[in-house]
Amino acid sequence: MKILVTGGAGYIGGTVAGLLTARGHQAVVYDNLSHGRRELVPAGVDFVLGELSDRSAIEDLFIAAKNEGRPFDGVLHFAALIEAGESMVKPEIYFRNNTASTLALLEAMLAHGPRRLVFSSTAAVYGEPESVPIQEDARLQPTNAYGESKLLVEHMLTWFNRIHGLHYASLRYFNVAGAPEGPDGITRGEAHEPESHLIPLVLDVALGRRPSIRIYGEDYPTPDGTCIRDYIHVSDLADAHLLALEALETRDRLIFNLGNGQGFSVRQVIESARRVTGHPIPAEVHPRRPGDPAVLIASSDKAIRELGWKPRYTQLDDILRTAWTWHQKRYQS
Repeated sequence: MKILVTGGAGYIGGTVAGLLTARGHQAVVYDNLSHGRRELVPAGVDFVLGELSDRSAIEDLFIAAKNEGRPFDGVLHFAALIEAGESMVKPEIYFRNNTASTLALLEAMLAHGPRRLVFSSTAAVYGEPESVPIQEDARLQPTNAYGESKLLVEHMLTWFNRIHGLHYASLRYFNVAGAPEGPDGITRGEAHEPESHLIPLVLDVALGRRPSIRIYGEDYPTPDGTCIRDYIHVSDLADAHLLALEALETRDRLIFNLGNGQGFSVRQVIESARRVTGHPIPAEVHPRRPGDPAVLIASSDKAIRELGWKPRYTQLDDILRTAWTWHQKRYQS
């Protein structure tokens, strides 16, 4: 297959592009490098610098591929802004980048492109869950503009499927972590500017890049009083995207949650990092942050049952171990 990977110069998109190549497919990465990095594009993968909002540029890609006799078979769509907190300060840039730009991509696909798309959505479309683990038919009520910007894309996909016959899969997940392990070792991992995700922040403390890790609240109704979150290894997530793409050959609409199914607390993540790194990792307790639910866990039973998805990284220490290997390589080299 020949697949366009939007946002393929990022952490998740680059991992998926690498997996496509490893399995004998041709991946073409399309990215504006606003948050991605050129070095995260796997070796041997074609890279095109461009804006997702530039419909004509994407159409030109599709047309050129057809003229060369090797049209695209599908699109894996990762390009998006992802910071929920920022979305509540600047919602306009999230609706422009995540929602409106995706419409440009969909219009280009209708005009000259393939009719299969796997959308990297988010479990933030559920907002405050009424029950956990969250099922795919749970109420969709985002509590931030980031989640809303992704949900609006899902609404568009529903109508494009109904009216234009576009085949799509929407994959909803919470926290992606770890680093992919391949024949060339670990080449990419999780890093954001500014950093806001727990695992890279904890590993920064282990490396001495930060003095301590902050725990926001220890009085939640959980076994150790700290928030519980769902973590999925980036390689397991990549597997799910390819399985969904293949399933779209025979099915026209798929919605799946992806996660570990059990969740880990903030303190469990810190303790795991202490075991994996061998560093003490000082922790400071701070007041709760407004809007932080006690438990967020997504059920992956449907994806396991219908896609045959089998996560390999089910233990927190294994996820942290791969992340730590990459973290040391990035900041100590």
